[in-house]
Amino acid sequence: MPPGAPWKMATLTLDRVSPATLADQIARHIEFAIAEGSLQSGGRLPSWRDLAGQLGVARGTVRAAYEKLIDRGLLIAAGAAGTRVAEHLPPTIVPPSSGGESLLPQDFHFRSTQALVFQMGVPAHDAFPATLWARLHRQAVQSTSLQTGYGDPRGLPELRSAVASHVAIARGIECSPEQIIVTTGFRGGLGIALRAIGATGRQAWVEDPGYPVTRYALELAGVHPVPVPVDGDGMIVARGRELAPRAALAVVTPGQQAPSGVALAEHRRQELLQWAESCGGWIVEDDYLAELHLAGRSPNALASGGGVERVIHVGTFSKTIAPMVGVGFLVAPLPLARRLIDVATWLGGPPNAALQLALSAFLSEGHYLRHLRRMRRLYGQRRQCLLDTLTRLGIETAVPAALSVMLPLPDDFDDRRLALEACAVDLGPAPLSPWFAADSPPRSGLLLAVANVRERNIEQDCRRLLTLISIPKGVSKEQV
Repeated sequence: MPPGAPWKMATLTLDRVSPATLADQIARHIEFAIAEGSLQSGGRLPSWRDLAGQLGVARGTVRAAYEKLIDRGLLIAAGAAGTRVAEHLPPTIVPPSSGGESLLPQDFHFRSTQALVFQMGVPAHDAFPATLWARLHRQAVQSTSLQTGYGDPRGLPELRSAVASHVAIARGIECSPEQIIVTTGFRGGLGIALRAIGATGRQAWVEDPGYPVTRYALELAGVHPVPVPVDGDGMIVARGRELAPRAALAVVTPGQQAPSGVALAEHRRQELLQWAESCGGWIVEDDYLAELHLAGRSPNALASGGGVERVIHVGTFSKTIAPMVGVGFLVAPLPLARRLIDVATWLGGPPNAALQLALSAFLSEGHYLRHLRRMRRLYGQRRQCLLDTLTRLGIETAVPAALSVMLPLPDDFDDRRLALEACAVDLGPAPLSPWFAADSPPRSGLLLAVANVRERNIEQDCRRLLTLISIPKGVSKEQV
């Protein structure tokens, strides 16, 4: 619970035949809540009247309980601001760690709530039109504040229409707004697709190397990922046919493969579509960064042209606007549209209506395409600056990879540990090894995203990173 948020005593029960007074029971419950960390420093307690009404006791009973804890230094009376937990608790009361961090997947610790230098998956923090977005969002909140009914489970009609227009122009996809399902990002779209396909217990092709989250998500959904090698032309479809010819689906990033950045070659696109058609499989197209090609025109989506009846196109605005927006979309192929919409209706749900409406305006008023144009130019400059700086510092092995620069390391180098050490000093490179499937030889390295590098600081940031890489074994960072 964030500091200052009101606390609810929903779990407090009183034993009216206990020898302990009701005030003592209330005080003990509050003390326990503070000790276990569910009631944190600065947290506001209910007023005497509110808590007394909730518990069915006299206001004086609650007041007596609060005063006991105030006398012990656990609570403070803040006048009109209410009664709150003391900021500095007595040494006998030490709220324990919640342990929540340890419950997160290991690879989640390479991320940060703030955009770090070299961090993947986040757009340029300094280049986003924040004032414009705030205005659009404020207007959207005002216009949706009185909506009390259920909306279309596919998403607001305004946003679905804007997305359909956008993908027609930017990605070459011909579809109607009726085929658009608004999701909570790529993961939300993938979850809907997997349920609609009925892929549980079956196999799925995944790129190797490829996005680790995709493999994890498939495994959690009961789908068996089959790593298929990637070369300079993208996924090797012939190898996929050998490994799992009857797979239920293939998950690919054809526009800009992650992490290599290569586009799926035309002959591989045709091979993949032919495989899906011949065996009744489905292709989930993760349109990862396809709108942000830094050299030449972005290739059309796999869901454009012939064979699209077997392609489920999944897009997200997390990489171009912000992950916290949490809005994506799915283009439903007509043969599967009814099933996808049913799953979205009963097992999913679109994001907040105000966010949808703000995004609809951002798209339909042309702001999004202008934003993408500016970002392509900016990211191209930053990527070249990063490559030039690494070369100047004696690193000749770094290569461009989409919106990142790939920095190879010796195969025995622990790139996961290095990434965590870098995060501790506000650098956010991603380790390369998790992108390789467990049953293939992993390559050690770092992926340095270019979105949030600043030219005035780039040499200093690179030197800090290279210092971490070159620390001899047995020497701590504090000794360097």
